[in-house]
Amino acid sequence: MRINCQNKIIILLVLFVVQVSFAQKKKEETIGTETVNVVKPYSPTISDAFKVKETPSLDDTGNQPKETIKYSILSVPVASTFTPSKGKAEGVEKSKREKLFNNYATLGVGNYGTLNAELFVNQDLGNNDYVAGMFRHHSSQGGIKDVDLNDEFYDTALNVGYGVNNRDMSWNVDLGYQNQIYNWYGLPADFGSTLAGQTRDDLIRGINPNHSYNTISLGGNIEFNEGIFSKISTKFTHFSDSFSSSENRFYVKPSFRVEVMDQSINTNIIVDHVSGSFEHNYARDNTSPLKYSLTNFGIEPSFVILENDWTLELGAGLFYGLDSENSGNKFFIYPKVNASYKLVGDLMIFYTGVNGSLEQNSYADFVNDNPFLSPTLNMRPTSNQYTVFAGLKGKLANNINYNLTGSYLNEKDKALYKGNDYTEDFSNQNYAFGNSFGVVYDDVRTFRFYGELKADFSRNVSFGINGTFNSYKYDGVEAWNLPSMKISSNLDVNITKQWYAGLNVFFVGERKDMQSNLDLGTDPVITTLKSYFDANAHLGYKYNERLTCFLKLNNIGNQAYEKWLNYPVQGFQVLVGANYKFDF
Repeated sequence: MRINCQNKIIILLVLFVVQVSFAQKKKEETIGTETVNVVKPYSPTISDAFKVKETPSLDDTGNQPKETIKYSILSVPVASTFTPSKGKAEGVEKSKREKLFNNYATLGVGNYGTLNAELFVNQDLGNNDYVAGMFRHHSSQGGIKDVDLNDEFYDTALNVGYGVNNRDMSWNVDLGYQNQIYNWYGLPADFGSTLAGQTRDDLIRGINPNHSYNTISLGGNIEFNEGIFSKISTKFTHFSDSFSSSENRFYVKPSFRVEVMDQSINTNIIVDHVSGSFEHNYARDNTSPLKYSLTNFGIEPSFVILENDWTLELGAGLFYGLDSENSGNKFFIYPKVNASYKLVGDLMIFYTGVNGSLEQNSYADFVNDNPFLSPTLNMRPTSNQYTVFAGLKGKLANNINYNLTGSYLNEKDKALYKGNDYTEDFSNQNYAFGNSFGVVYDDVRTFRFYGELKADFSRNVSFGINGTFNSYKYDGVEAWNLPSMKISSNLDVNITKQWYAGLNVFFVGERKDMQSNLDLGTDPVITTLKSYFDANAHLGYKYNERLTCFLKLNNIGNQAYEKWLNYPVQGFQVLVGANYKFDF
């Protein structure tokens, strides 16, 4: 590089000397005018320059390999007197979990000589099986105002059961006995007005209104977690009364499912048999017995389709009714279609459907509704040909639920309770003085609207109200003892951890019944039973986790309303008692 620089300097000096010499020579000459024609513009080119190599060869002694330096640290302990303070976890208040007991006993006493007692025991025998028992008693010594006959009643029941819960299946069996004692105390208001030569009091003293019912039942359920069968329910009931009436009922209902083309077909098979006899026949002066033997065979296949927000159930019911006493066998086909659609998630769900079924009637079921029946009933099943319904349900808020339903029912041979006609004769049976009811059948079509609202305002306050409004069309004289309106409401409050209270009110609209005194020979007159309002309340105190004391008030308005024709109820009732929970 030094040699190149020297050459450039020498060349520049030579050019400078030559230029000076030419300048001095031309200086002596005369400079004339000369025309210069530029044929081509000047186009400079870049001369080849000496390029420095991209990777020069370095021979400096400083480019030696790096030496590996090893560091060593001499650890010297340092004494410290600092002690950090221990942290304290923030306390979270947790409510005490209420202990659950397997058994309880309840005892209450009140006016009208009322006694209410319950005892429930449940004991695990192993990891999977258990045994349970239930005893119930409710009785009253009577004392209803302006009632001439004895009006006391007793209701005692005992049930025992055994069950097993396994991984693949669970089953249980129950054995029960119930004894009920009632009195036909509801004499007509004008009873005794046609007596000739005999006083009304003599006739009343000769009436023994006492009658009783006995029920023995044996039933069981089996549920399967795997396989075709999903559940089997069965029950046998023997029912009898103190007038030599007897009834046997056997019911079995297996349910199974079959998978076909990614769809599950659910099928219910129903066999419902009831047979019995009455020693007396009200329509034939109580001289001829009544017998009945009815069997319903049914199959109800259906399958469910789930599509986004839609749920659709399609099915049908096929029934065959066998009447062995009257040879009145019939075949029935019923719809079974249900659908629901989530309009706004869980806030608003629309549902609709049409369903029908053949419903078996029995003496035992009638007595549960009305214990003042005469033991002289005609028995037949009720055909609910179809029930069409549509409604909305959902939530107005997270703690407020609602349900609105409109429906139309078409029932053939619907069972209705109607007061029996009577005579004022000493030779009558004790239920033949206008103080009992019979069962009549009629084709009834019902338009019904139902509304319900439930609200949990907090963990300590809950409220509910519901109402049913009915409009009836019938082929007979009237829709006997069917109310046009029912409204009920309840309020439950936990006042403190120990105190709680509740209130229940209900309203029942007018009903109609008809009864005539055959001794008068006049046309029967339809009687309208007044609507009634009733209010019940309760107050409780939890002394500890085992013992709770309570106070119950019924019929607070002290109204002597008639639930059935000629049957006023007890007035203001007070019941005081306690409940005790325990384990063995």
